[in-house]
Amino acid sequence: MNRASLGEQLANNVEQWIRSEHIAEGTPLPERSLAARFRVSRSPVREAFQILAERGLIAQRPDGGYAVSEVAERSVEVTLPPADEDEPVYLMIAEDRLAGKLPDRMTESELMRRYGLTRTQLAEVLRRIVQEGWIERLPGHGWQFLPVLTNGAAYDQGYRIRILLEPSGILEPTYKLDEEALRKCRAEQQALADGAAEWASPAQLFDANSRLHEVIASASGNIFIQETLRRVNRLRRLMEYGKSVNRTAAIQRCKEHLTLIDLLLSDQREAAADFMRLHLRDAAREKSSRKAAEIDGRK
Repeated sequence: MNRASLGEQLANNVEQWIRSEHIAEGTPLPERSLAARFRVSRSPVREAFQILAERGLIAQRPDGGYAVSEVAERSVEVTLPPADEDEPVYLMIAEDRLAGKLPDRMTESELMRRYGLTRTQLAEVLRRIVQEGWIERLPGHGWQFLPVLTNGAAYDQGYRIRILLEPSGILEPTYKLDEEALRKCRAEQQALADGAAEWASPAQLFDANSRLHEVIASASGNIFIQETLRRVNRLRRLMEYGKSVNRTAAIQRCKEHLTLIDLLLSDQREAAADFMRLHLRDAAREKSSRKAAEIDGRK
């Protein structure tokens, strides 16, 4: 599968850190310190250094190791994780499931025949679906699809519970922001707003946006808010994977995300909570009716 290596992902994270923190030219980048900062071993750090050196963002020091180069002070490009090679068949299964064309239980042989897959190809697709929480292996034989949102009314309810919970989470007394995680989300949202939303797959858009909202919910320190949002996101995932994507609206949502993030980074929590509420209400109005029409039209 066409997934970015840990070293490539780390290189993007280090690149964004250098830019967002305005790390000065010539600043040394100790391998051990970077490994501790990003919670990885030193091996992917070395791989990331090689990638960043090839990009011209860092350079080797005469006495060994690497340091920030002059080029690193420029605005750098942040890319989304690449779409999987199995994306077309994955989305086909999601579409069929939403349309009620698949039974609750199926064997691997049935899935292979229906979608023209080898056992290895099917295993990769099933692994992804399991990770996303809408199928599970049955004891002994076969697979069972798990409940998801399949109609417009349920989709609306998902947004209403988010409007109640997410702004409140920002105002929780236990709120503690993970600034590093939020800055990583900001880099993703900036890439989308700068044009990546024009070509990103439905899965990439959903993952980037839900990741941001879950980072913000985690900052609340309230486990019930965190787990409720994760549950809602899992249930609505398939409806967000519909083939029709309003690219103009997607870019607008990403721009709103950037405003929201900047309010949080500047510790304007009251303003951020109000903005979150408006953002979710606008998104609900734009998306709920469209998704309801698409899903109900499949029935």
